[in-house]
Amino acid sequence: MKRRLSDYFSGYPSQEKVARLMLRYGMRTSEGRVFCGEVEVSDSSLARAAKVDRRIVRSTLVRIESNPEMREFFERLSPMPLLATVAPVMGWNVLEIIPSNASSPGILADVATVIAEAGISIRQAVVDDPELNEEPRLLVVTEGPVPPEYIPSLKRCRGVKSIIIH
Repeated sequence: MKRRLSDYFSGYPSQEKVARLMLRYGMRTSEGRVFCGEVEVSDSSLARAAKVDRRIVRSTLVRIESNPEMREFFERLSPMPLLATVAPVMGWNVLEIIPSNASSPGILADVATVIAEAGISIRQAVVDDPELNEEPRLLVVTEGPVPPEYIPSLKRCRGVKSIIIH
């Protein structure tokens, strides 16, 4: 999607900045307006966050709405809470998996298998899209700590370069 956005907004870097911000936060469009979930986001609020003039936000929305593929894409976006940020408050744990190659298949499957074998429940797993993030990660929020004896098994999972335990 990153390439499609870059191609579509080629020559309009400020509009691309707005579109990327909308994508990052799962902001959707509907009839020329922007929403985060069901909460409408004003042009001026979005402009401040993107550090652009509010007229750039308006022209970005017009540009998105004028292309059927872009319109449908941005109409379907939705925000998702990242439980890793509240894990300490809830008494949960977070494993941050740094992949050797984020495009390799099976990283999440192997990591989830090891955690399941440890008898730990996964509350959430979030995988960054390597096209959207320069340093993609796999964040796994668990209900309890992964026992130390399972860490070597996690490190041996295919595609795992390193692990950060939060």
